[in-house]
Amino acid sequence: MKKTIALVTGGFSGEAVISYKSAVTIDNNLDRTKFNVYKIDINPSGWYYEDSNGKKAEVDKNDFSLHIGKDKITFDAVFIGMHGTPGEDGKLQGYFDTLKIPYTSCDASTSAITFNKRYTVAVASFSGINVAKSVLLIKDNFGSPEEVIQNLRFPVFIKPNNGGSSIGMSRVNNPSDELGAAIEKAFKEDNQVLIEEYIKGREFTIGVFKTKGNIIALPITEVISKKEFFDYEAKYQGASTEITPAEVDETIAEEVRNTAKKIYALFNCRGVVRIDFIYNEQERKLYMLEINTIPGQSDASLVPQQVRAMGWNLKEFYTRLVEECFE
Repeated sequence: MKKTIALVTGGFSGEAVISYKSAVTIDNNLDRTKFNVYKIDINPSGWYYEDSNGKKAEVDKNDFSLHIGKDKITFDAVFIGMHGTPGEDGKLQGYFDTLKIPYTSCDASTSAITFNKRYTVAVASFSGINVAKSVLLIKDNFGSPEEVIQNLRFPVFIKPNNGGSSIGMSRVNNPSDELGAAIEKAFKEDNQVLIEEYIKGREFTIGVFKTKGNIIALPITEVISKKEFFDYEAKYQGASTEITPAEVDETIAEEVRNTAKKIYALFNCRGVVRIDFIYNEQERKLYMLEINTIPGQSDASLVPQQVRAMGWNLKEFYTRLVEECFE
């Protein structure tokens, strides 16, 4: 018997535009021989399902159901294809937990921790994972940019502490170069700003997921940005070269895979996540940058590239993710 799946997209942040792109790929590759799929858009104006004729049905938030004609549609599981809040920070996950509806992402606590970059690196560092040195600024308690200079070595990256897609992110090469403007830019996206020391090295990113009880690492991608760093333009507008699988010594590749799987288990992840690393060749040291618990799924995104490089197709991959959420 077919399972009925809600594909949730949209969101309340600037990342919604990425969510809609991801949802197209997911929707096109969910196996209709196994699942009945209803794409639901959650945005500031409401929670809606829209049929092929453009007719909208509002979600009943009491039990996350739809009323279409005389039929009441309830869901066996939710495929979360939403970047940013409330789909990546644990809010939706907590809601689905109260309704006892399974979903394809990390749980509420893991999502909340990993959405906060400072908490993520703190937990990782405490567990022996190498991370960059960083300072957290709180908007109401922040005095002046000069306070930052005393604690960090430049260049630095300045980014909103909560959020993704490199929105609001800047690189500052020395204290006199636009430090105040970069901090102000990040504060427009979040009331917490993370300032992180730059680590020179090769940038690797790797998807990790669990199926049938086994944690599996996808092929590694090396990201070579044409910009100063892997910003929004590099990620989504073609200003980067992405090599999948990465052309890297097997010793380094094995370290990336093993560390990624260790992090997946450490944070009690579920579904597919993507973990970003920098490998400093001079130090021969691997640093974790961040964990993306709802990685992009547009056709050109990194995880779909890695799935294809592994020899799978997306239909098979998404079926595994849905099946795993029932375990």
